[in-house]
Amino acid sequence: MPEPEGEPAGSPPPAPHQPPPHRRGGLLDAPAVRRWCALALDALGRAREEIDGINVYPVADGDTGTNLYLTVESAAQAVEAVFAAHETGTTRPALSDAVRAMAHGALIGARGNSGTILAQLLRGMAQVLTTPGDEAHAACADGPLLARALRRAADSAYGAVAHPVEGTVLTVATAAADGADAAGAADCAAVARAAHDAALAALGETPRHLAVLARAGVVDAGGRGFVTVLHTLVEALTGEAPARPVARPPGALVAPCAAAPADHAPVEAAADSPAYEVIYLLDAEDAAVDRLRGRLDALGDSLVVVGGDGLWNVHVHVDDAGAAVEAGIEAGRPHRVRITHFGAQAAARPDAAQPPRERAPRAVVAVVPGDGLAELYAQGGATTVHARAGEPPASGELAEAIRRAHAHEVVLLPNDPELRHTAAAAAEQARGDGIRVALIPTRSAVQGIAALAVHEGGRRFDEDVVAMTSAAGATRHGEISVAERQSWTTAGICQAGDVLGLVDGDVAVIGTDLTDTARTVLDRMLSAGGEMVTLVLDDEVPEQVADLLERHVRTRHLAVDTVVYRGGRQGSPMLIGVE
Repeated sequence: MPEPEGEPAGSPPPAPHQPPPHRRGGLLDAPAVRRWCALALDALGRAREEIDGINVYPVADGDTGTNLYLTVESAAQAVEAVFAAHETGTTRPALSDAVRAMAHGALIGARGNSGTILAQLLRGMAQVLTTPGDEAHAACADGPLLARALRRAADSAYGAVAHPVEGTVLTVATAAADGADAAGAADCAAVARAAHDAALAALGETPRHLAVLARAGVVDAGGRGFVTVLHTLVEALTGEAPARPVARPPGALVAPCAAAPADHAPVEAAADSPAYEVIYLLDAEDAAVDRLRGRLDALGDSLVVVGGDGLWNVHVHVDDAGAAVEAGIEAGRPHRVRITHFGAQAAARPDAAQPPRERAPRAVVAVVPGDGLAELYAQGGATTVHARAGEPPASGELAEAIRRAHAHEVVLLPNDPELRHTAAAAAEQARGDGIRVALIPTRSAVQGIAALAVHEGGRRFDEDVVAMTSAAGATRHGEISVAERQSWTTAGICQAGDVLGLVDGDVAVIGTDLTDTARTVLDRMLSAGGEMVTLVLDDEVPEQVADLLERHVRTRHLAVDTVVYRGGRQGSPMLIGVE
């Protein structure tokens, strides 16, 4: 694909499994969906900063491009997982397998208003492209079926938004469906190109519908992102990239608002916009979700609820974030809850009116499991990424944190063995920006604490990295957790509710009492020696537990110091480090 002009530095890494080459004019099949996801992820990575920069509606929070990228990254990962599962078999994924994975991945990874709507657009397409009654053998789609999928996508996206507004991605998606319908009985490539061209034209008209876009001299950011997704669909089917969408329309399209068509009165962005964006996944029945929509609509605006079949993604802007979450609890089981304060988000972005901030010589970026640890790391000068239980950060989030650190050299601490590949991908993205990144493969937050303790920005980068790596490697890590179900472990069979003591990632102790299990783990870890014990306790662990463990170390292991931190709600009761 040609390099877009004015692209942001730092393109994302290639997909783990390279998609097969396109077949010109071919039908839409599973490999084509795979190509589409990989190309869309690459294109959105390149356009991310440009789309962020034109994000002025519904809230000028400057993250539409980033949210679309992270949403598509989740979709692409889900599709890659489907292909990986078929690598050892004799069959390849069907179209229904690929599109269902794409839609589900986008749903669970949707970020922000734009990402949530994109997830519903992909879900609408999947509903048509998944052949009823013959899902296992659905091989491909022709042009008319693709056109019907694009129509369902647009209709379902309108239905997911509580108060649809023209001049947004909804308008662009409808234009795409109109263009696809006009293509008639053409093949998939022609239908996709017609949809793209119609969407591109509609994107240029968005300032006529929204005064806030006209004043800023930009097109709708969400619509710009969706045109990019269609752009890559054409490329996936033909191998040829059509005209690239632009962020700023010709001058004639940003004429005074009075020139807007009468049937689409310009919409103003509210001056008193809500303070918080709340987004969560929700396990709930349809009837409960219908009631939830009414409740959230009364609490705030920009309400988008997408999904179905018991799993939903809920997005709303409100002043009372707690009430929005409570409404979800009444409807079902909310999880992966994200609450963003728009004021704090705006404060974190550089002010265009101010001179650009000079880059720091060096910074540390670390993934942390709780707010308490985030504060501790921040006191040590690190930029942090919060890893919620069951929700590891994507590579795009880590790359964004590296950029946010605004330094020439960055040391990255993933603090989790499962994040090794994700962190490596993020480092590659940042290196594309010209940032020198060193990845230290820390396996626990306590190893990261040890590394951060010896960090010295004044010495040579290589020397600093070696010292931090040595400190992390010299720190054994343990963890106290609670078993969620019966399962086999390296220490035997555990039952739900058992207290598990892990040493260096393996279950070493199965107990019934948290304090007793922690004592046993400490004794095993200190049997090989040690000078310092670090305990990171979840906020729900009583203070007396820390006192008992400190006393145990002091009496049983002479000359060993103990330091205790509160990690917040970190997903496990206790992390243990022995240096």
